[in-house]
Amino acid sequence: MLVLLILHLVAALVAPLLVRWWGPRACYPLALAPAAAFGWALARTPAVRDGGAVVETYPWVPQLRLELAFRMTTLSWLMTLLVGGVGALVLVYSARYFSAGSRGLARFAAVLVAFAGAMLALVLSDDLLLLYVCWELTTIFSYLLIGHSTERRSSRWAAAQALMVTTLGGLAMLVGFLMLGRHADGYRLSAIAAADLPHGGYLATAVLLVLAGALSKSAVLPFSSWLPAAMAAPTPVSAYLHAAAMVKAGVYLLGLLAPVLAAAGPWRPVVVTAGLLTMLAGGWAALRQTDLKLLLAYGTVSQLGLLTVVLGAGTPQAALAGTAMLLAHALFKAALFLVVGAIDHTTGTRDLRELSGLRRHAPLLATVGTLAAASMAGVPPLVGFVAKEAVLAAFTDHPLVLAGLVAGTVLTVAYSARFVWGAFADRPPVAPVEPDRVPVAMLGPPALLAVAGLVVGLLAGPLGRLLRPYAELLGPVDEGLALWHGPTAALGLSALALGGGAVLFALRGPLAPVVQRVRAPVDGARGYEWLTHQFDRLAIEVTSVTQRGSLPQYLGTILIVLVVVPGGAMLAARPWRQGIVFWENPLQLMVGLVIVVAALVAVGARRRLTAMLLVGVTGYGIAMLFVLHGAPDLALTQFLVESSTIAVFVLVLRRLPERFSARPLRRSRWVRRSIGVAVGVVLGGFSLVAAGARTAPPISLAFPDLAVAAGYGRNVVNVTLVDIRAWDTMGEISVLVVAATGVASLIFERSRTGPRPRRPRRPEVPRHPGLQRPVWLRGGPTLREHRRSIVFEVVTRLLFHTIVLFSLFLLFSGHNAPGGGFSGGLVAGLALVVRYLAGGRYELAEAAPVSAGTILGTGLAVSVGTGVAALVAGRSVLESVKIDLALPGVGDLHVVSSLLFDVGVYLIVVGLMLDILRSLGAEIDRHIEAAGQRERGLVVDPKGKLR
Repeated sequence: MLVLLILHLVAALVAPLLVRWWGPRACYPLALAPAAAFGWALARTPAVRDGGAVVETYPWVPQLRLELAFRMTTLSWLMTLLVGGVGALVLVYSARYFSAGSRGLARFAAVLVAFAGAMLALVLSDDLLLLYVCWELTTIFSYLLIGHSTERRSSRWAAAQALMVTTLGGLAMLVGFLMLGRHADGYRLSAIAAADLPHGGYLATAVLLVLAGALSKSAVLPFSSWLPAAMAAPTPVSAYLHAAAMVKAGVYLLGLLAPVLAAAGPWRPVVVTAGLLTMLAGGWAALRQTDLKLLLAYGTVSQLGLLTVVLGAGTPQAALAGTAMLLAHALFKAALFLVVGAIDHTTGTRDLRELSGLRRHAPLLATVGTLAAASMAGVPPLVGFVAKEAVLAAFTDHPLVLAGLVAGTVLTVAYSARFVWGAFADRPPVAPVEPDRVPVAMLGPPALLAVAGLVVGLLAGPLGRLLRPYAELLGPVDEGLALWHGPTAALGLSALALGGGAVLFALRGPLAPVVQRVRAPVDGARGYEWLTHQFDRLAIEVTSVTQRGSLPQYLGTILIVLVVVPGGAMLAARPWRQGIVFWENPLQLMVGLVIVVAALVAVGARRRLTAMLLVGVTGYGIAMLFVLHGAPDLALTQFLVESSTIAVFVLVLRRLPERFSARPLRRSRWVRRSIGVAVGVVLGGFSLVAAGARTAPPISLAFPDLAVAAGYGRNVVNVTLVDIRAWDTMGEISVLVVAATGVASLIFERSRTGPRPRRPRRPEVPRHPGLQRPVWLRGGPTLREHRRSIVFEVVTRLLFHTIVLFSLFLLFSGHNAPGGGFSGGLVAGLALVVRYLAGGRYELAEAAPVSAGTILGTGLAVSVGTGVAALVAGRSVLESVKIDLALPGVGDLHVVSSLLFDVGVYLIVVGLMLDILRSLGAEIDRHIEAAGQRERGLVVDPKGKLR
């Protein structure tokens, strides 16, 4: 099973490259990943046919008794077939659905394959926490798929709505899982099934929280509004996520937990009530839709309500009927969505008011659509009929539930007929449409699914025997699946539903005003909009009081609270340390005084540049304290950070006034000085108290030995960053990536990175006859004369590559000497700063022709990949491994795996510096140039080109 998941991961990673090479045809090889899952599950049929299971377990976090536990039983076997089979067909369909010029195709292909892998892991998980992780992965990937058309507001809104609803439900479900696992021996399903769970309010609360997650994922009332909105996604996404995969996750969870929790107090009332209401409301709403895709969407909501009732009922007959309906729904609904996509692709519309005569111009497509719709309506001998009859037979002893199911089935028949009539019938006076030829790759997948519905219906008996082991978990099964049971009550009710639906469709004209006017008392879509609007209003009201737009007020409030509350507690307790040593070297006192004086003077500085330099003095002073204290690595890093910060300040100051505003007044400046001094005193006191409160030796004393024994390095600081506290570093570099994105988003007007500036063919400098200057930097001639320095260009030309080599030296030597990926990245970034200052934005483009986002993404991928590789190798995440190599002519070479993690850190820091330079440097240069050109009456487009 793990191999299948890794296969999906690899396919998702290579998908962008394949799409770049082959365009939409890359979907063909990508379909092999879900097809492999389908084939693997099919080959394991004998193992699960008699109630057996296929189990795989791998250590995950042994300290917390967490495992990558996978288990395939009858229910998960069925879901694996659906996830893999439908996923492969959807990818094949996508190869012709999208054109070579489709935007975001590489992202779509990668995310769809990744979603298939996450869904596969979800249905195979035997651990509730692992299931939750996969659950949220499907939420994230579905957000990206639903919002595929990023330029459309409806897509972004639908994606955000689906994300918010399913994420909130998932968080509630996680709390329920934790409550269940607390009273069981772990989070394995077998452990929870065997546990003596407490009854009463505790169990009822846990059950309700779990149900919130399941119902929200399957778009069951009151969470159903997100699914129709999600029809903004491309049709292949709808066919997969909303017919066979994502929305099935909730009802799958109900079926998974029903043998354990169905007897709990609130389970059946909530499941049956919510399911029936959803079935009726969705079916009724489908009758008034004119968009074929929306008609199927509301029909899906209705069918999910039906699945919720039967899979959550917790009886053997309902469980058997539920699994059959799970299969039937995936087959006919995925086929119908794909048919709608083909109609839209060949005619340019999905509006049934504009379609007519399609059955004559596309008879094969009409046949496939009619066959799938007949299965949805429950027409024999299709699998939809077998499943629907089994559902009705399972509830013959529950008349109220049965009445609701029959009413919902009548609506299903009516909107199924509406679909066929609207899509394919001749409907004068609407002019017949003449569609383009339907490609085989778009007709084949829905045809296979529709025909499969017919074949499986004819093989109802063998299907029932395959699904029977799951139903028997709830008790003995009285009657299996069959195409013909004889003249039974369920058969009569099926005939009644078919007749009632036909009558309802025949009366569509007279009933149209009623259908349009009568709506559900609670509109989920309007409720969601109202709720989000209320949250927006609340946020505005709160921020209008607390956020006045004054940064000094915000910071002053925070600092005063810090001084008064913790500082007051410290003074009251008086936990003073005895024998405090304030300095060990007189030079430390001198440097400390310089830092204090610089900080105090900086507060009163009136010029921005002066204040910046004084703040820089405090930073360099701290670096000197590190030197005096014998910490060269920290001193080097602090020095580089301070230098980089000053460079960034200089870039920003170009767009700010030379002086601060007249405010604050003299009195305000003294208040600020007082707050700063008080904060410094309190924080210094905290440090002394913390140092004096130890009752045991600090763990840092063991770091030197631990660095050598576990991290295989003598530089304690670097080994701590990449091994001992590698998780902290992972979080920090993630923050750096987010910070880089934030800086870019503040500056760039349209895209994150903007167009890479290219050197003009003719330098924008005046030519002086008889004066020839050698070109030391290619971007140098683009600078104005007053900005250009030949000496600076020569020095930059001579030193740039040396600085870059020095940064690499720091990277590779940092494990045993001062340096490392962070320091090396800062040095490389400063090399880019020098190159930019010497030659301008065009020279920066020459020095770094690669996108900053690419460097950041590569660095993060390398760092994460290092941790994942350790996990795959059976070690802890980010655990270091020492590799000894004997190279001919070189000798023994010792390499530590954490070097790769450090390489990722190096790339992220370089990418951050490049992003800052392109944002605060090159892009601001472009803004300044554009402003100057506008002042001269020239028109400048968003890319900075003259028009």
